[in-house]
Amino acid sequence: MIFLIGYMGSGKSTVASELSDKLNIPYIEMDETIEQQQEMSIPQIFNKYGEAYFRKLETDLLKSLQAPVIVSTGGGVILAPENQELLKKGTVIFLDASFETIDGRLSNDQARPLWTNNREENRQRYEKRLPVYRSLASHVIQVDHKETPVIANEVLNCLKS
Repeated sequence: MIFLIGYMGSGKSTVASELSDKLNIPYIEMDETIEQQQEMSIPQIFNKYGEAYFRKLETDLLKSLQAPVIVSTGGGVILAPENQELLKKGTVIFLDASFETIDGRLSNDQARPLWTNNREENRQRYEKRLPVYRSLASHVIQVDHKETPVIANEVLNCLKS
């Protein structure tokens, strides 16, 4: 299994799709899969059941996965120790985007319940997660100012090594 991890807006879903095409391996986008299973959007899940419930859904989904698959994880999947252990069973690629890149991409995004209008709060959450992403990563790919095909090729090169 190949797990793409990184903060929201780092390009995990786009890169997963590109890798899927190049490797002829299916991919799943965790947030989309959870939305389909729950028949509601992520913000609706957060509003109705809370973040803890959503995090449990992520864990359940990780446990159910079967190789070969490329997984575009949710940005917070790395928070639970159980998820960290599940991720370590595969190859973990950290798509490392700077806060400035993330902020630029998400500035008008209303679909992410943990992205707020408070830039400092967003930065603190981002900085808190960075060490966890790095500690779990088999490989780190810097994604700032790069197009998706370039990032996907860098991932492929990591997988070959």
